[in-house]
Amino acid sequence: MMAGKILIVFDFDRTLIDDDSDRWVVVEMGLTHLFTQLRRTLPWNTLLDRMMEELHSQGKTVEDIAECLKRIPLHPRVIAAIKSAHALGCDLKVLSDANQFFIETILKHHGVLGCFSEIVTNPTFVDGEGRLRIFPYHDLTSSHGCNLCPPNLCKGLVIEHFQTNISENGKKIFIYLGDGNGDFCPTLKLDEGDYVMPRKNFPLWERISNSSLCIKAKVHEWSNGEQLERILLQLIDTLLKTR
Repeated sequence: MMAGKILIVFDFDRTLIDDDSDRWVVVEMGLTHLFTQLRRTLPWNTLLDRMMEELHSQGKTVEDIAECLKRIPLHPRVIAAIKSAHALGCDLKVLSDANQFFIETILKHHGVLGCFSEIVTNPTFVDGEGRLRIFPYHDLTSSHGCNLCPPNLCKGLVIEHFQTNISENGKKIFIYLGDGNGDFCPTLKLDEGDYVMPRKNFPLWERISNSSLCIKAKVHEWSNGEQLERILLQLIDTLLKTR
């Protein structure tokens, strides 16, 4: 098999990075009290956008936010795994409920942004006043119809979109890596020849363990950066050896 036939889809928070990028910025930039106050009243993306408004009103710049994000640790073995999979010719994508600015800033800082062909996440832009704006991936006024996913992003729909685009020019084998409840819906979309790598003792792993009959993909659990690298590269190696 050619490596180009392998599509690796990574979740971001607590998968590619060990922490949660939204939580990190809220805590590190002193927004915990306000965040907690507003948590029950606003949808997640709207809440994060409101946090960015607060930072702007305090005189914090987009560069200040970027500097904060650059301090998030990315496991050296995860960096190595990304670079190795990319060098082998696999197609790498990020599918995350974080946001474009946070993800791109972190991956660029660690020198691996160019390894990914696509990042599907909540969009961001910097407005005319220099404030970072965060928006939902799906329009919140029209439901995506999935009761497994939050209103702003159904990862299963995105996986189906990948599958539809791929079927036009031949089959690809998916390897999906994730940790959270939002990673369960896309896992259900994977086929028998695909693989899912849930992080052990995290919500996705628990849901797969409780509903294994629904899962067609082969399951390979992992716990830390060393295991992620070893298991992912073993899978790629095995797939490349099969004709």
